[in-house]
Amino acid sequence: MPIRISSELPAFKTLGEENIFVMSKERAEHQDIRPLKVIILNIMPKKIETESQLMRLLSNTPLQVDIELLQMASHVSRNTSHHHLESFYKTFDEIKDKRYDGMIVTGAPVELLEYEQVDYWNEITQIFEWSKTHVFSTIYICWAAQAGLYYHFGIPKYTLPQKMFGIFPHHAEVENCQLLRGFDDIFNVPHSRNTEVRREDIEKVDQLEILTSSELSGVHIVANKNGRQYFITGHSEYERDTIASEYFRDVAKGIDIQIPYNYFPDDDPEKTPVFSWRCAANLMFSNWLNYCVYQKTPYNLDELEIRSWTWEAPF
Repeated sequence: MPIRISSELPAFKTLGEENIFVMSKERAEHQDIRPLKVIILNIMPKKIETESQLMRLLSNTPLQVDIELLQMASHVSRNTSHHHLESFYKTFDEIKDKRYDGMIVTGAPVELLEYEQVDYWNEITQIFEWSKTHVFSTIYICWAAQAGLYYHFGIPKYTLPQKMFGIFPHHAEVENCQLLRGFDDIFNVPHSRNTEVRREDIEKVDQLEILTSSELSGVHIVANKNGRQYFITGHSEYERDTIASEYFRDVAKGIDIQIPYNYFPDDDPEKTPVFSWRCAANLMFSNWLNYCVYQKTPYNLDELEIRSWTWEAPF
């Protein structure tokens, strides 16, 4: 089954050209199927690029997924046109009375600021709190993962001496984890961040479980034991050339940036990077939709608020 998005969204054309099954909302209305409702809070600067990356991964299941896009009303985006945001994005005030099966909160390039210094901090924490009663399962990515752990559980972040930048090998720490079903013993994940959360802080919180980690890049996926929140410090959604674009951008700005780890063959930026994390990325998002959302979310989303937030699941 396809993802359901507006036929006017740039991602519709992009994914169609890749032979990825997308369906316009107009066509989907003629099917008698209750699609999963997923909202993406996109706070990345290059919103159109991030839309395509995430929708590409969400389309890789037999489930029909109805996707909405959410922006921060308290922040002015400098990298995405006002027309695009007005056409395809909603604000929190417009959706706060609705309920969703799933939500994804993207990263943002604000990690070196204290959380309270971020101009949309008050608004995004409203959304974090709202999600506990209006969303069945939420994925937080990169900065959002750190921000979510801080807001919900008081987990601090720490500035790294050098940017965690490249493709790193990871392994699972929990057996029979639904989010990781079918994963290889070792799988690659892109990271691009200047801060980290630490194992010793997470392990003090009984509600949390570390699902995956890396000897090199540290904690990767942290789950709330109730099965409703996943905090992911990496960028599995990145495309082959995303890290290259970040690297060449910083070089052009004169920033002292290291060659991304395990990315360019022979550490030669002239060589095409090997796309070594695509299978794990597709599998993780497919598992999330199928096992963590579809098989557990109530058919009637109005029942979300009466579902126990303390109910525990095997992730």
